[in-house]
Amino acid sequence: MATLDTQRFDLYLPPSQAGGGLDQDEEWCEIERDGERQRIRLHDYASIFNVPGLYEQLFCEKLECDSPEIVCQLLAAELIADDIDPATLKALDFGAGNGMVGEQLANVGVESMVGLDLLPEARDAAMRDRPGLYEDYFALDITDVEPDDRRELESHDFNAMTCVAALGFGDIPPAAFAEAFNLLDSPGWVAFNLRDRFMEDNEAGSFGAFITRMLEQDVLEEQARVTYTHRVSVAGEPLEYNAVVACKRDDVPLDWTRAS
Repeated sequence: MATLDTQRFDLYLPPSQAGGGLDQDEEWCEIERDGERQRIRLHDYASIFNVPGLYEQLFCEKLECDSPEIVCQLLAAELIADDIDPATLKALDFGAGNGMVGEQLANVGVESMVGLDLLPEARDAAMRDRPGLYEDYFALDITDVEPDDRRELESHDFNAMTCVAALGFGDIPPAAFAEAFNLLDSPGWVAFNLRDRFMEDNEAGSFGAFITRMLEQDVLEEQARVTYTHRVSVAGEPLEYNAVVACKRDDVPLDWTRAS
C-alpha cells in the first residue's frame, strides 16, 4: 500500500465564540494554500477528499477523531469472543470515504472488503491514498442501483458491514442503510456508530426509531455497545457517540424506513 501524501496545511477553525454556536453539520474550517484561505464545511466531504491528507490532518489530528479504530476494535473483540477468524469476513464498508475504516478492518485481520460511497470523490480518494485496499469500490446511490451494479454487489456474498461516521445527518438515510444492510447474508456482522442524540431519538422516521425497531423485531441482535467521544467540535467540546456491534438475523423490510 502506498504511503499517504503527508503534505501539511495551515488550518484555521472558527473563533471559539462562533464555533460554540455551530451544530455539527454546520461546522467549518479554513485551509491556507499558496497564501490563500479557502473556507470548507466539515461535511463538504467531496471538497475535503479532493485534497490528499486533508481529512486525516483535520479530523484525526486537529479534531481527535478515532472512530474508525474504536468501531473496528469493538468488532474484532466480538469476533474473538465468538471464536470467529476475521479473515473469514467479506465486508461491505458502507460510506467508505477515503478508506480509513477499511484500513482499520485490514489491521484487525479482515482480508476481503468492498467500498461503497455516494461520492465519486470518496472512491477517487481511496484509490489514490490506499490503493489495493479494497477489492472493489462502488460510487453510487444504493437506493437507485443499476441492475448490473446490484448483481455485482450481490456476487460478493457479504457477511459483514461497517458504517462509521456516516449516519445521522442525512448523508445516509434509513432507506439507504436498509438497502446496504440487505446485501448481507444472514447471519452477518454489522458495526456502526451514531451520535448519542440520534440513537435516543425515537420520533417516527428518525434513525434512532429505525434501529430500535430492527432490534425489537429481532432483525438485528446487539452484541456490544459503547459510548465514547467521537471527536471534539470546532469549539473543543466532546461529541458523544455510540459504537454498536450487532448480528444480522434477517433482512429489514424496506417499508420500515418510511414508517419507523
